Amino acid sequence: MKKILLVDDSAEMRRLLNITLRNYYDIVEARSGEDAISMARAYQPHAILLDIVMPGQLDGLQVLKSIRQDATTSAPLIAVVTARSTAMDCNLSLQLGADAYFVKPFSPLKIVHWLQQNLH
Repeated sequence: MKKILLVDDSAEMRRLLNITLRNYYDIVEARSGEDAISMARAYQPHAILLDIVMPGQLDGLQVLKSIRQDATTSAPLIAVVTARSTAMDCNLSLQLGADAYFVKPFSPLKIVHWLQQNLH
């Protein structure tokens, strides 16, 4: 079963995504940018669902950039899942290597469909 890393400081958001995805994928969760990077290295997920706004030293955009620059973690699909809905945030995320951008609130089924279309 393919692994998905959920990265969000909101326990409720992680729970919603976990419930939606756990029948299709193995799920691992991170609450901060620092945890996300170490878990991406340790678990080598096939996809990462990444929030932008998180506590700590690293926000989601910094995590995205770090994961894409690290040869050991650069391969997974990465979807940004965030409440930030500006074109600037979306464009920057895509420039940094995001494969998709979902704005909260979102349909969890859209994420399932996107994952199913893009994970081979």
